Amino acid sequence: MNLSHLIRFDLVTIRLALACAQSGSLSQAAREVHLAVAAASRRLREFEEALGSPLFERHARGLTLTPAGRVFVRHGLALMQSMSQLGDEISDLQQGVARHIRLCVNTAALNQFLPPLLAAYAEQVPQVRLDLEEQVSEGVVAALREGRCDVGIFVEGPDIGGLRCQAFRQDELVLVLPRKHPLARSRKPLPIAEALDQDWIGLNAGAASMQQLQQSALTAGQPLKLRMQVRSFDAVCHLVASGLGIALLPKAATEPLLQAMQLVSRPLAEPWARRRLMVATGIGVRADDPAIQGLLAFLCEPSQKTKAKV
Repeated sequence: MNLSHLIRFDLVTIRLALACAQSGSLSQAAREVHLAVAAASRRLREFEEALGSPLFERHARGLTLTPAGRVFVRHGLALMQSMSQLGDEISDLQQGVARHIRLCVNTAALNQFLPPLLAAYAEQVPQVRLDLEEQVSEGVVAALREGRCDVGIFVEGPDIGGLRCQAFRQDELVLVLPRKHPLARSRKPLPIAEALDQDWIGLNAGAASMQQLQQSALTAGQPLKLRMQVRSFDAVCHLVASGLGIALLPKAATEPLLQAMQLVSRPLAEPWARRRLMVATGIGVRADDPAIQGLLAFLCEPSQKTKAKV
């Protein structure tokens, strides 16, 4: 396929094809982008010809995506998001925001440490806008390696070769249990092997706590009875409170939820339950970038006296 064939297509055509994919209806998509149906049909046909492959199968009931159409949707959505971000950043420049920094963080950092830090940073350095994305720790490291973020925060564990890292904070993993659970009768540190026969509620794959739990089961030679996996600490705690299983979560993140949901926490005997969170800069970020260095200094040594550079 010749790329030059695609250059002549404007964003209206991209939006039209995405709207067709979402609604499955050419007439509805045409209305959304303010085109006559005949003009929309011609645009879509010419776009498919330029791509060299049909994006949709036409049926009496509407449109369905072809394999090429699914590939288009993935790249088309990314393109429209990039264009939206372009507009936002230009608008911000006009309003005095000189810089955007892409920050990708894991759930533990976001729930335990970052909200007050980010609020203080925004007040102190209004000319820098932080674009925040939440990911599991493995996802954060992948984003750093692929250059999709400027700064990342994650739990120590993934391969960090080639990344510039420093310590951010420490936290502790604890068992989260219903108050009447048999393992909740004691508050003494519990070896994880004594809890592996329970049903577990876990975070999604790639979360550091989930990987540690799976490794513990493997080391003990026991199958992990993973009953459910969800994305947020809140959702995990709600499921534990409903009696569906127990969980392994960071202590500071769950403490505000315990009383409200009739839960308790119990420490673990294993040294790995005390973890380090790391902060790193992404591939392609200059080591001497003053805005990045100012943010790192602020995050790693937070105080009212810390002044971030721009």
